Amino acid sequence: MINIQSLCEQVLQGRLISRQEAAALYGQPLEELCAAADRIRRYFCGNRFDLCAIINAKSGQCPENCSFCAQSAHYRTGAEEYPLLSAQAIAEQAERHDEQGVLRYSMVTSGRRLTEQELDVVCRAADRIRKTTRMAVCVSVGLLDGEQYRRLKNAGVTRVHNNLETSRRFFPSICTTHTFNDKVSAIRAAQDAGLTVCSGGIMGLGETPEDRIDMALTLRGLGIKSVPVNMLNPIPGTPLEQNARLSAADIRRIAAVYRFILPDADIRLAGGRGLLPDKGKSCFVSGANAAISGDMLTTAGITVETDMKMLRELGYEVWHCNE
Repeated sequence: MINIQSLCEQVLQGRLISRQEAAALYGQPLEELCAAADRIRRYFCGNRFDLCAIINAKSGQCPENCSFCAQSAHYRTGAEEYPLLSAQAIAEQAERHDEQGVLRYSMVTSGRRLTEQELDVVCRAADRIRKTTRMAVCVSVGLLDGEQYRRLKNAGVTRVHNNLETSRRFFPSICTTHTFNDKVSAIRAAQDAGLTVCSGGIMGLGETPEDRIDMALTLRGLGIKSVPVNMLNPIPGTPLEQNARLSAADIRRIAAVYRFILPDADIRLAGGRGLLPDKGKSCFVSGANAAISGDMLTTAGITVETDMKMLRELGYEVWHCNE
C-alpha cells in the first residue's frame, strides 16, 4: 500500500517517482491524491497560471488518419475546411487576445507539415505578433525539420506544440500514417533549434491508465515543461465516435498523477475542458495550472473573460510559467 503523503514529501525533496509508484498512485483515494498534487503544484509553481489561446489557422483535409480528429480527410465529419489564413488575419486575432490579457498565442494548422510558402506566412504572422503584442508566440504545425524550426525561431516563435497523443504502445491503434518516433524526432528537432516544446495527449481514446503514465514518463524524459491534457470529445464520423466521455473525476485523477510525475511542469487543460461541469475549476486545485482559453480547433471553448474570473477566484496570477 503506497503512502500518498510520504511520496508527496519525497517529490517535494526532488525525487522522481517510478512507473510502479505512479501506477499505485492512480488507484488511491481521489481527494487525498488531489490535495497532495495541489501541494506539489504550489511548491514548484506557486500561483502562476499559464493561459493561452489558439487559432485554427488552416482547417481540414489533413492526410493523416488520427482516429480522433475531425479534420482528417479519411473521415466525413462536416468540419470546416479552408486554406491557411493570411498573416494579417492571424495577427489581428492575436492582437484581440492580447487586449483580453492572454499572454500566449498559438497558430495551429492541419496537415502533416507546412509547405515553404505556408511557412513564410506563419513566419510573417509571428514577426508581427512579436512586434505588436506582449504575447509569446507558439505554433502547432506538424512534423517539421530543424531548418524549418530555426526559421520559426528567427521570426519570433518561442514554443512548438506537438502532442505525443498517447503512449508508444497504444499509438499505432490511433494513427498509422505517421509514427510515435516521427513525433519524438520532430520534438527533438524543435528543441535543438532552441525552441521549447508543449506536448501532451488526449485522454479517452481507449488507452489504459498505464498508457497515460507511460506517456507522462516519455514527456519527462524529453524534458517537456508544458503538458496539455485533452479530453476526447467523440466526433461523429470519426472511428472513436462511440467512445464514452471521461468524467470530471477521471480528469482530476489524471491531472493529479501527472503532477506527481511532472512536478514542475505546466499541466494544461486543453480540448474537452468545456465538457466538464465546472469547466476545469476542480482540476486547478488538483495539480493542473494552465489552460487553453477561447475556442478550440473545431469545437467551442470557454471565453477568456469567464476563465479570468474563475482564476481570480482561485487566487491565481496569469503569467508565463515555463518559457
